[in-house]
Amino acid sequence: MRIEVEDLHVAYAGRTVVAGARLIAAAGEITGLIGPNGSGKSTLLRTVYRHLRPVEGRVLLDGTDILTMAPSRSARHIAALPQERGGDFELTVREVVAMGRTPYKRAFAGEDATDRDIVARALRDVGMGGHAGRRFTALSGGERQRVLLARAFTQDPDVLVLDEPTNHLDIRHQVELLTLLRSGRRTTLVSLHDLNAAASVCDRLHVLHAGAVVASGPPREVLTPPLLADVFGVRAAVVDHPLTGDPLIAIDHRAPADDETAGTAGTAGTAGTSTPHSGRPHLVDGPSG
Repeated sequence: MRIEVEDLHVAYAGRTVVAGARLIAAAGEITGLIGPNGSGKSTLLRTVYRHLRPVEGRVLLDGTDILTMAPSRSARHIAALPQERGGDFELTVREVVAMGRTPYKRAFAGEDATDRDIVARALRDVGMGGHAGRRFTALSGGERQRVLLARAFTQDPDVLVLDEPTNHLDIRHQVELLTLLRSGRRTTLVSLHDLNAAASVCDRLHVLHAGAVVASGPPREVLTPPLLADVFGVRAAVVDHPLTGDPLIAIDHRAPADDETAGTAGTAGTAGTSTPHSGRPHLVDGPSG
């Protein structure tokens, strides 16, 4: 299924956080959101999975405004892994993961064989199959992250919305998670701070800055040195990864981008005549932050 965000404006704590965002997450593709802290990534994702309501604009699921759908229906189609975890669960790992089957159950209905198979498979997929009986509260941060991802998988959704899913994971489990996402080929909308991970796993990127989508396109065409200087404030070279051929961003950690370097991104991005949803990157002016 396809997600479309149309002219989205979202306010949080009395402040406009997302201003006029437009993007598409195509069916079966992994679509990445990248941008500096405070750019509106988490707020946009919370609106997609109905944690927040927009002031203006719409989120469409295959052409249907999600706010016109019953919550139980939208929960069958869209599963989320938010950054905020909520309180600790005084439940076992298996019980937490089984909560993902709730949208499919009537009140007080028990598990059936299908539910048990789905829960067991989700735990195996995230490498937690041998920990079903452990208390959730006894897990490390990375283990909790994997359990909550398994809970999202048990919803059997058409769309996954993941907010920094690699947080708290060691490098091995980050790679395993990203490999799992690639192999699943669900429609996925994911925010990532690791630009090299985003370049490797995502089919398409949308860059947020000061609440607006300022660039869209395939990773190789979006992740340019001028954009990295302008949006992220860093000096960087983009080369081919020696193992995969994906774009590899080499950042100068000794000094940030200077004003002269950063000021070139807007010029570079407006050279073409592309639109935000074409195959080419697109830069527009965003609101001041």
